Amino acid sequence: MKQGLVILTVSSLFVGILGCSTPLTTREKGTGIGALGGAAAGGIIGSAVRHPVAGALIGTALGAGTGALIGDQLQGHEQVQQDQQQQIERNRAELERQREELDRVRQQREY
Repeated sequence: MKQGLVILTVSSLFVGILGCSTPLTTREKGTGIGALGGAAAGGIIGSAVRHPVAGALIGTALGAGTGALIGDQLQGHEQVQQDQQQQIERNRAELERQREELDRVRQQREY
């Protein structure tokens, strides 16, 4: 009974977070997923020792922390990839500009 109540509460909080108008960052998604997974695992482990609520609460905290760390790492990688993609686009634009300049110079020589 208590385990179901904890899972229902955590699930309600997670749904509330997902309902926010702004998109969640990768770190926030990782935190939420970790919290849910931790609550479920903690509740199961806690019920084995007859303390499902305590297990779920501890699992939620540990899962949220772990999920936040993993999400932060993933978000960092996404930022690096985005920066690299922007640099590639700048390089492509510069190459195109140089090609056009070279074509213009060649045309001037032909006349």
